[in-house]
Amino acid sequence: MRSTAEIRQDWTASRNALKSRYPDPRYASPVLHQLTALSDRILRELWSQHDFPQDLLLVAVGGYGRCEHYPFSDTDLLILLPDELPPPVLEKLEAFIGRLWDVGMDIGHSVRTLAECIDEAGKDVTVQTALLENHLLAGDPTRFAAFRDTVHRHLDPKEFFEAKLLEQQARYGKFQNAPYKLEPNIKEAPGGLRDLQLIGWITNSLGLGRSWRSLSSMGLLTQEEHRKLRQAERVLRCCRIQLHWRANRHEDRILFDYQNQLAADFGFSESDQGPLTLRASEALMAEYYLAARVVMQLTPLLLQALRTRIFSPLGVTVSPINERFQLRGDLLEITAPDVFEREPSAILEAFLLTERLAEASDIAPSTLRALWNARPLIDDTFREDPKNRQLFIDLFREPRGLTSTLRRMNQYGVLGRYIPEFGHIVGRMQHDLFHVYTVDEHTLMVLRNLRRFARPAFTHEYPLCSRLIAEFPHPEALYLAALFHDIGKGRGGDHSRIGAEIARKWCEEQPLPTKDRELIPWLVEHHLTMSQISQKEDIYDPETVARFAGLVGDQTRLCALYLLTVADIRGTSPKVWNAWKAKLLEDLFGATSRLLTSQNITHESWVEERLDEAKRLLQLYGFRPDAHEAFWNDLDTVYFLRHDAREIAWHTRTLFSRIQSDHPIVRARLSESGEVLQVLIYARDQPDLFARICIFFERAGFSIFDAKIHTTRRGYALDSFYVYASQRSESYRELISYVEYELAQRISAQATLPPPHKGRISRQLRHFPVAPHIAIRPDERNGKFHVLSVVAGDRPGLLSTIARVLSANCINLESAKIMTLGERAEDTFLISGKLLDDEKAVVQLETDLLQALQE
Repeated sequence: MRSTAEIRQDWTASRNALKSRYPDPRYASPVLHQLTALSDRILRELWSQHDFPQDLLLVAVGGYGRCEHYPFSDTDLLILLPDELPPPVLEKLEAFIGRLWDVGMDIGHSVRTLAECIDEAGKDVTVQTALLENHLLAGDPTRFAAFRDTVHRHLDPKEFFEAKLLEQQARYGKFQNAPYKLEPNIKEAPGGLRDLQLIGWITNSLGLGRSWRSLSSMGLLTQEEHRKLRQAERVLRCCRIQLHWRANRHEDRILFDYQNQLAADFGFSESDQGPLTLRASEALMAEYYLAARVVMQLTPLLLQALRTRIFSPLGVTVSPINERFQLRGDLLEITAPDVFEREPSAILEAFLLTERLAEASDIAPSTLRALWNARPLIDDTFREDPKNRQLFIDLFREPRGLTSTLRRMNQYGVLGRYIPEFGHIVGRMQHDLFHVYTVDEHTLMVLRNLRRFARPAFTHEYPLCSRLIAEFPHPEALYLAALFHDIGKGRGGDHSRIGAEIARKWCEEQPLPTKDRELIPWLVEHHLTMSQISQKEDIYDPETVARFAGLVGDQTRLCALYLLTVADIRGTSPKVWNAWKAKLLEDLFGATSRLLTSQNITHESWVEERLDEAKRLLQLYGFRPDAHEAFWNDLDTVYFLRHDAREIAWHTRTLFSRIQSDHPIVRARLSESGEVLQVLIYARDQPDLFARICIFFERAGFSIFDAKIHTTRRGYALDSFYVYASQRSESYRELISYVEYELAQRISAQATLPPPHKGRISRQLRHFPVAPHIAIRPDERNGKFHVLSVVAGDRPGLLSTIARVLSANCINLESAKIMTLGERAEDTFLISGKLLDDEKAVVQLETDLLQALQE
C-alpha cells in the first residue's frame, strides 16, 4: 500500500509528464481524457485503501464526469450513500476526503443519498446538470446503473431545456452578450466552451448521445457544419488546456498576460498586413474569434432543431407572408430551399421581416443554414442592385430589432459581405488600453447604446439623450454613422478621416436624403472631436465654445454628434464612462446650443451673464448685494471665463471674508454629478504647490479629473480640483472632512517634497506599454501661454512627476485637463514662464519630461 506522499509524488509527476508529452498544443485534446484516466487511477487507489462497502459509490460528475478534465479544473465527485450508513464508515469518508486534499487534488464533492440527489436536482438545474454527466469510479455497477436511470427518469426534457436557455441568457448578460472581448473568457463567454457543453447537456437529456457525429447522422448538422464545429471545439479546448498550463492555475480568461506566451506556444509570429504589423498575439486571438464565431453560428441552429424535437411541431400553424417567406409558429422560414438562389434579395428581406413582424421571434434553423450558404451571392452585382440598397437602408428605419438584426448579420457573415470594409474590422483587436472589445463588437455596442436612447424603457438612464433622439428627424442617419464610425481602423493613418471617406463613397450610392449623405461622413470624421474638446479644453471659455460651434454649424449636427459621442464612450468599456465625463459633455452641449441659437453672444456678455447668475445664487444664501465686491475685485477676467456661475458663487461664499487669510483654506463638496469631489484650495502662492497637492491626492487614493489653477492679484493661489475616490470606501462626508483637514496641513507645513512614488503599473500596460509623448506649443489664442500635451500610460504618481519637472524649470501652471481613457492618460496643461521663449530650453524641458516619465 502506497503512502499519501508516494501517491502525491505520482500525481505530480504524471501530470508533468502529460504536460511535456504534447509539445504542440494544437494537438493537446487527448490531455483531457488522459488527465481523467490519471484522476480515476489515483482516486480508485485511495478509495480501495479504505475498504468501503460495495453499496457506497464514488462517482465522477460534471466536467470530470464526462471525461473532460482540464489541468487545473476541480475534480467533482459524488459519494452516493445507501439509505443507512454506520458511523465508522462516515469517519472513514472524512479521512478519505482529507487524503484527497493531501495528495494535491482540487476536490469539489457532495455526499448524498439517491433521494437527496433527486431532491436537490429538482431545486437546482446546476445540480441536475452535474448529475447528468457521470462515470463510476468505485462501487456496485448495478447500483450505479440504477442511479443513472433514476436521474434520467426524474428529468423533464422540456423544463430542462427552458432552464438551460435561461441560464445561457443570464450568462450572456454577464458578458454584455459580446463574444469578441479583448480578454475573453474561453469557457463562459458567448461562443465559448459552455455553449458547446449546453448542446451536449440537452442531447444527453433526450438520450441522443453527446457526439457531433451522432447529431450529424440524425440530420441536425451537415457534414461541413460537423467538421467546422469539431474544429472550433478543438481550438477552444487546446487554448484552455494551454492557458491552464501557462497560468499554473484554474484560469479561463485569455488575459493580456498570457496572450504573447500562448501565441508563441501555438507557433504564431509577427507578420505584416498591408500598412500595419499583425502581432503574434493578434493572430492567436483571430483564430480564437473565428472558433467562437463558428460556435455562435451553429449552436443556435442546433438549439432550434432540438426545440422542435422537444416541443412537438404538430399543430403548429403555418402562415404565409409572401411567395418567399412564411411563419411556422413564431419562426420565419423560407417557402422553398432555393429561395435565396432564385432571389438573392431575399437575404436582406429575411432580416427586414424579423424586424417588422412582431410575431416572428426568430429565424428557423433551416433558413439560417440557407442564409449561411447563400453568402457568396452577396457580390458587387448584389450590392449595386437598387432593391438591395433600399432593403438595407430600411433595416435602419424600423422601430425595433435593429441591434439584434445587425448582430445576427455579423454573426453569419452577411454584414461583412454587404459592406466589405466592415468585414475588414471583424475580429480586429485594438490595443489602446481603453477599448475592451474588438472593433466590430465595439461598433455594435455603440449602435446598441443609440437604440437604447430611443426606447422609452431606458429614458430614465439618459433623459437628455432620449429627448434629443426622439426629436431627431432621421435617426437612421445616426445608426449608420455608428456603423461606420470606426470602419477605418486597421488601415494605417487617421481612422476618422479614412472612415469618413469610406462612408462618403458608400452614402453617395445609397437611397438617402442629401442631408443624411452629408451628415453621416461628417459624424464619422468628427466622432472623437466632442469628447476631446470636453476633456482636453476649457469648455467654460467662450472662445472654446465658439470654435466648436463654428465646426458644428447647426443644431442638428450638434445633437447628432452629442448622441454619437455619448454612445461611443459608453461602448468602449464599462470603466471609461462616468458622471464627470457626462457632465462635461452636457455642459459643452448646452453652451454650444445657446450660442447657435443666439449669435450675438460676446466675451463681455458671456461674463456678465455668469456674474448675474452668481449674484442671484449669493442672494439665495442671504448675502448683501455688495458682499462679493472685495473678492471679485481681486480676480481678473480669465478667472470668470474659466469658472461657471455655481463655482463663482461657491468660491465667493467661502472666501469673501478671508481674502487675506494667513492659513490655507481647503473646502470640498460633492459635485452635481454625485461621483466627484470638488475641492477648493486658497493659499498664499508657494513653490511646488501643484506638485504638493497632486502628491497628496495620489497617495490618498484619489484620481484627479480636472484642475483649474488661478492666482489672484494679491498673490494667492485659488485652485479648483475635481477628484474621484476610486480606492476609498468612506462616506463622502468622511472624505470631505479628511481632505479639508489633511490637505490644509500638508500645504501649511511646506515640507520638502517626498521622493517620487513609483506605484505598480497595470498588467495591460506591462504587456502593451504606451510610449510617452510630449509636445509643447504656443497657445494660439493667448501669446502669454503655451500648451503642454502629455500622452503616457496611466500610473500612480504621473501628475506629480510632471509637476516636479515643471516646478524645477520655474514653469507656472495655469490649468490642467486630465483625461484618462482606461489605462491611457492624455493630459493637457496651460503653462507660462520665461523659459518657454527659448526654443532650446523648450526642447530640454520636453527631454526632461520624457526622461522623468520613462523612469
